[in-house]
Amino acid sequence: MAKPILIVGGGPAGLAAAHSLATFGQECILVEKEDRLGGAPILEGYAKLVPSGEWAKDAIGGMVDRAAGHDLVDVRTDTTVTAFNGEAGDFTAALSSGESVEVSSAILCTGFSHFDSTNKPEWGFGTFPDVVTTSQVEQMISSGAGVRCPSDGRKPKRVAILLCVGSRDRQIGREWCSKICCTVSANMAMEIREELPDCHVYIYYMDIRTFGLYETKYYWKSQEEFKVKYIKARIAEVTSDGEKLIVKGEDTLVKRPITIPFDMVVHAIGMDPNVDNGDISSIFGVDLEPHGYIDKANSYAASGRTNKTGVFVAGSATGPETIDDSIAQGKAAAMAALEQRQVAARLVG
Repeated sequence: MAKPILIVGGGPAGLAAAHSLATFGQECILVEKEDRLGGAPILEGYAKLVPSGEWAKDAIGGMVDRAAGHDLVDVRTDTTVTAFNGEAGDFTAALSSGESVEVSSAILCTGFSHFDSTNKPEWGFGTFPDVVTTSQVEQMISSGAGVRCPSDGRKPKRVAILLCVGSRDRQIGREWCSKICCTVSANMAMEIREELPDCHVYIYYMDIRTFGLYETKYYWKSQEEFKVKYIKARIAEVTSDGEKLIVKGEDTLVKRPITIPFDMVVHAIGMDPNVDNGDISSIFGVDLEPHGYIDKANSYAASGRTNKTGVFVAGSATGPETIDDSIAQGKAAAMAALEQRQVAARLVG
């Protein structure tokens, strides 16, 4: 009887991998360190997803139901892998529950960590209550409470969204682009304007990277239909005059200082490597790339391979990634794991 395949991480990539394997009749063990499945979209309370426009609780919640409800998917929440030994086709994984399981391979779908905005103290997060993150605004929208200033619950009349907070910033060791922040921020600006038509929304940016077809759907639509204002600028600091938040910086198009008051300032926070990647690398014997994400081997031969035979990786564990691409990578890694097992079986036969 074929051994199960271990999937570590119950976010979009892990759920997609589990469902794909189960659909092909392959048993799998899905391990998630949190108390529920769904990854960041569920745990962080995301609102409407880009680009589908579906509510996260419905779209990702549906994935959770499909995977967890399948007889061939053995879900273990509140569980981590503490040791992983053996070789491809014959691994033993020790779980934090005290149990050991024998598996043929593993797929790491361990995701990312959100950038901690307190590492950019000059931009006001942690100092002023009305300086918030995109995750916090997502939660305001998804909860139904609406976008409100945390300090006193009022509806903001002017909101600034600051892009690249924790991305493309060598000074704090974050040289990479987080790929999706521009698009998410443009979508969020439209959501704010839809809820609060009298609210003026400004997006401060270095460069706009609404890649592919997102340019029309988000960048141009946010300006032309929702009157969102874009300012190409370098932000110096976010302060307060006692009543309003003050965003100070340089307009890099006209080369002059700008100072604008706001009711709320939103940090579009980037995607950091999972804080547990050091442990994951040690336990599973996989390499990390220079920024701290799990390194992928040659993906043209088989999607999701790592340097360790029998261990695959998918989604934002490998770097900043969209939810749609994470799902696709989870499915691809599942097929690569099945392919490897079948090739090994033919060689033995």
